[in-house]
Amino acid sequence: MHEIICPKCGEKFSIDEKSYADIQKQIRDKTFEKEVSARVTQAEEVAKANAETEKTRLLAEKDAEIERLKHQVDESQKETQAEVLKAESKKDKEIAEEKLKRQELEAKLEQAESEKKIAVKEAVEEKDKELAQKTEQINSLKETHRIQLEVKEKEIEQIRDFKKSLSTKMVGESLEQHCEIEFNKIRMTAFPNAYFEKDNDAKSGSKGDYIFRDYVDSVEYISIMFEMKNESDETKTKHKNADFFDKLDKDRNEKGCEYAVLVSMLEADNEFYNQGIVDVSYKYPKMYVIRPQFFISLITLLRNAAQKTAEYRKQLVVAQNQNIDLANFEKELKDAQDKFGHNYRLASDRFKKAIEEIDKTIKQQQKTRDALQASENNLRLANDKAQELSVKKLVKGKPTLLAQYEQIKAEKGEV
Repeated sequence: MHEIICPKCGEKFSIDEKSYADIQKQIRDKTFEKEVSARVTQAEEVAKANAETEKTRLLAEKDAEIERLKHQVDESQKETQAEVLKAESKKDKEIAEEKLKRQELEAKLEQAESEKKIAVKEAVEEKDKELAQKTEQINSLKETHRIQLEVKEKEIEQIRDFKKSLSTKMVGESLEQHCEIEFNKIRMTAFPNAYFEKDNDAKSGSKGDYIFRDYVDSVEYISIMFEMKNESDETKTKHKNADFFDKLDKDRNEKGCEYAVLVSMLEADNEFYNQGIVDVSYKYPKMYVIRPQFFISLITLLRNAAQKTAEYRKQLVVAQNQNIDLANFEKELKDAQDKFGHNYRLASDRFKKAIEEIDKTIKQQQKTRDALQASENNLRLANDKAQELSVKKLVKGKPTLLAQYEQIKAEKGEV
């Protein structure tokens, strides 16, 4: 319970907790609202006064700022006008200088144009002179070529007339004479002991054109049967190289020649026969087909290869003169020759490749050199094999031959 004194009459009265709380709440709410209202009114009045004061202050500052900016603008305008005047003065000066430079350049340009016209005129005149000279030279060359062409045409016509006038025999003989002349040019220097003559022996009903034989100490170590074939351009029936292989092989065997060579101008467009030295031993043994330009080269190649067996041929002749049974000896010698021939064919193939490279282009000389070196290696191998072969080795295991061989050595005083 709470006692409350009335502020008006001073009377006391008691109230419970709930009533006390209600009265307290009423008093507090009214007082609070009154105080709040008073304070709000006061705050509004203060804020209004402050706003007016701030407004006045801001307006004053704004006016001052405006005055300051106006002053700056005035100063800036004055400076700008001074800069503009200065720039205009400088620009006018630059314009005047540019006009002067332009006038100078125009004067130089006019002078250059004038000099250019003069130079062009002189160049044109010079070119006209050169053109006239070249035209005169061309005309002169044309006339010279025309004269040369007429001369060549006359020569060709003369050759054609000459070929037409040649008989078939004369055409063939012209190639034979060419080969004979080429051989005789180097006979004494390269083949001083050689025999090279026409084959005039027709006992068997057939004969070749030329026979080549070479000797060492009167012992023959190489022999070649040659057949030369040529034909006129006007010949209607064209022959082939293969048409003469059988006869050439027959002549080789009948005349006891080791090799057979066809020197041919036939089948001029056949690349097989234009490649150089052509080995046709797959059809006929030890037979070759060549163009005339390889005539001396082939003889030299075969001669150089055969020289490796010359000593063995000499030994064979000595054995034959002593009436020794040389059947097995000849067989083994033939085996040695066949082995040598194998190496020679390898060398010939290399040589053929070298000739091909020579015919194609000078730029391939290195390849030719390699092929020739390979050929030399094969010949060296053949020589090594031939050097390893001796009469003593050949008669080994043959008592009769061995006894005869020892007897010959004893007669000669050899150990």
